[in-house]
Amino acid sequence: MFALFFVLWIILNGRVTLEIVLFGLAISAAICVFAVRIVGYRPETSVRILRNIPLLFLYILNLIVEIFKAGAAVMSVALRRSARPDPVIVEFRSGLETNLKNVLLANSITLTPGTYTLFQDGDHFVVHCLRREYAEGMQDSSFIKLLRKIK
Repeated sequence: MFALFFVLWIILNGRVTLEIVLFGLAISAAICVFAVRIVGYRPETSVRILRNIPLLFLYILNLIVEIFKAGAAVMSVALRRSARPDPVIVEFRSGLETNLKNVLLANSITLTPGTYTLFQDGDHFVVHCLRREYAEGMQDSSFIKLLRKIK
């Protein structure tokens, strides 16, 4: 975390001088002390985040792909006269253990065109889908599979 704060300090300053480096070291150390004592940050958190970076990157890539696929599907519904919306509300349990993962899933569902998270409490979800086929397999989606792998 200290290294991240220090690199961010250097990037935001835009130049490297002895004064900037010394102030950066002091300020980065002060922020780390604040994070440990006040916020309750633990160094193990950094290790866990670093281990999960490939999975988080894969999750973001998957989210982008799903947004484009769902966008194309919603666009075809909007542009074809024969395709009609068939809205449905789906309830399911994600089975994800942390609130952070459940909130991330709820936001991912809402970001995906054609679906909207109406309610989320723990791992209980209520989702509105523009068409019935968008609701199929919601509880076994690629989002949930990737979030289960993240430790």
